[in-house]
Amino acid sequence: MMMRPVSCWLVGCWLGFMGASAYSGVTPLVQVPRHLVPVQIPYAPPPEPEFPEIEKVTPGPTGLTEAELKRAEALLPLLEGRQELYVIGEFVHLGKPVVPILVKALTMPSPRVRYNAIETLSIIKDSQAVPDLLKSATNTEEMTRVRAHALRVAVKLDPSQVLPALQALVKDQSDTMRRTVAFEARHVRHKEVPSVLIDLLADSKRYVSVTALESFLKLTRYAGKPHDWQGSTQEQRKQWAQEWRDWWEARLKEVEPRQKKEKSDEPVS
Repeated sequence: MMMRPVSCWLVGCWLGFMGASAYSGVTPLVQVPRHLVPVQIPYAPPPEPEFPEIEKVTPGPTGLTEAELKRAEALLPLLEGRQELYVIGEFVHLGKPVVPILVKALTMPSPRVRYNAIETLSIIKDSQAVPDLLKSATNTEEMTRVRAHALRVAVKLDPSQVLPALQALVKDQSDTMRRTVAFEARHVRHKEVPSVLIDLLADSKRYVSVTALESFLKLTRYAGKPHDWQGSTQEQRKQWAQEWRDWWEARLKEVEPRQKKEKSDEPVS
């Protein structure tokens, strides 16, 4: 909206009068203070929001009765179908006491039941299921999707138990399983794991080799010499893997005597 000419003229006159007054010593109509004094204005914080009280979740049982165990076994086939999410919730509510029943689903005929049982064990987070999960992961007759998920969950629950399975799966026929080993090995803190990854550096599949290279870097912080892994052949990867093996063996020769000396210096209690 444009200002009218009369209004513009009045504003201009007022500004000119204020400027002329400032230079001529005439007291202007509006006194402008030379020094601004900060003043704190009282501030009242807003009231705290009120939330309704939420009912706490009923804690899971510490033990199961005979009837509850039978009911849990009856729920196992329902891990496949329209009610599978409800059944998973039932097992999760029962908690760790139901794990011995739940691992029975790992040998049931339906692959969907086996996969959902592994997912349920992942939610319950009980390491007593790791041996059964590793048995499924190393079973060559099992579906690759189920095997890979079983290995991931086993590493998540207890990495200290999975080293023998990782060593056994390095030469697995499924490249998906070898890639899963290469990725999950970065979560296992053991001095034998870098050797497993070095074996995978010379894998016939490039993406398995690159995954092993990334895991080796995360575990040891050793990047090695730059090579074109994405465009390499298996013969080249075998030669390059020897560089990593030489470095790791030299590293072990440096660290192991130091660790033995530290243990010998410890006071005997």
